[in-house]
Amino acid sequence: MPLDARNELDLSAWWMPFTANRQFKAAPRLFASASGMTYRMADGQAVLDGTAGLWCVNAGHGRPEIADAVHRQLTTLDYAPPFQMGHSLAFELAARLAKLAPAGLDRVFFTNSGSESVETALKMAIAYHRVRGEGSRTRLIGREKGYHGVNFGGISVGGLGPNRKTFGQGLDVDHLSHTQLPGNAFTRGLPERGAELADELLELIALHDASNIAAVIVEPFGGSAGVVVPPKGYLQRLRDICTRHEILLIFDEVITGFGRTGQMFGADSFGVVPDMLNFAKQITNAAVPLGGVIVKDEIYQTFMAAGGAEYMIELPHGYTYSGHPLACAAGLATLDLLKTDQALMRVQQLAPYFENAVHSLKGLKYLTDIRNCGLAAGLSFEAKPGESGRRPYEIAMHCWKNGLYVRFGGDTIQLAPPFIVEKAEIDRLVEVLGDAIRALE
Repeated sequence: MPLDARNELDLSAWWMPFTANRQFKAAPRLFASASGMTYRMADGQAVLDGTAGLWCVNAGHGRPEIADAVHRQLTTLDYAPPFQMGHSLAFELAARLAKLAPAGLDRVFFTNSGSESVETALKMAIAYHRVRGEGSRTRLIGREKGYHGVNFGGISVGGLGPNRKTFGQGLDVDHLSHTQLPGNAFTRGLPERGAELADELLELIALHDASNIAAVIVEPFGGSAGVVVPPKGYLQRLRDICTRHEILLIFDEVITGFGRTGQMFGADSFGVVPDMLNFAKQITNAAVPLGGVIVKDEIYQTFMAAGGAEYMIELPHGYTYSGHPLACAAGLATLDLLKTDQALMRVQQLAPYFENAVHSLKGLKYLTDIRNCGLAAGLSFEAKPGESGRRPYEIAMHCWKNGLYVRFGGDTIQLAPPFIVEKAEIDRLVEVLGDAIRALE
């Protein structure tokens, strides 16, 4: 695309998601191509990808193995209806995922995104209790600073104010406190303090009674709020309370799944097995939309046992593109790449270097906290008086002009490089980011 293509392109029709549309369309930032760790702009400028797209292109851009798999499938079976019909790749991918998931999670329901995965898990949780004769269990518990997509269920259990206030009240929910404690600022890895925050769930149980609570949903670590890392023992404490009171525990692993923590899932890294596990993003390296929910066999069998005659639908839920053939082809190819690239080992080996690099920024002005887990880090900044979110925006734009893409939101900057990142690229990322922080006024 030539440099002047931006002047010829009509930008008016697309109402862009999670974007300051007026600002963007006054000064558009248009990607033209991508390969490996690098985006290229319409004018040929190279931009280092510091956030794996949106936490999702972890095997790097432009992998021919995925493109070839999708192309072969497109010319063989471009679409198969998932209602009352099937195709072999969906079953093959589900079986692969069941083997990779934590022990006991072995039934896979496909969606098309993280948001749809959340809606599916919440509906499953409420329906499961109804099927087993406890229809009063309708209340859902989320967490402050949690992000669970943007559908009504997701923003209801989510804990990001701007995502909620625009649309009013949603489902019947309560929220646990977030775990980003001021006393844990600049902790490397998991904080020692704060596991007791999980006991807030006991207070909600005392208030509502467990007989009215269907599920608790949390991210192993929160991504969109700026990498909010759980204190040691926190997730296990939630697991124990949920088990004791027969409340389902849902892990939203849309960001943490498939290697970001150095293990296949955050559940593996933190040693806690939920009742349901949501996934999306990295499952196809973002080449084709795909998401899903992996559930315990007990939940699946409960629906099967209550399904009535064999020709009756046990769970009236799903999507036109559930288990789409192209998405499944991309998913299988991506799982192969994670293995051949030794991606999990790379994350484990690079995580200490990445940690040292990002924490080297401590002491810069306006920087109030740095948090990290695996190949992910969040930096928080003192809000500019009367202009919340302004400083991260300025940092991100400074980085952009100097060839680095980072994610910004609220008063945070988020880093999550692809798993193929090299140490020299981590150095470059931190150098450009540091210069951007120093340039703040």
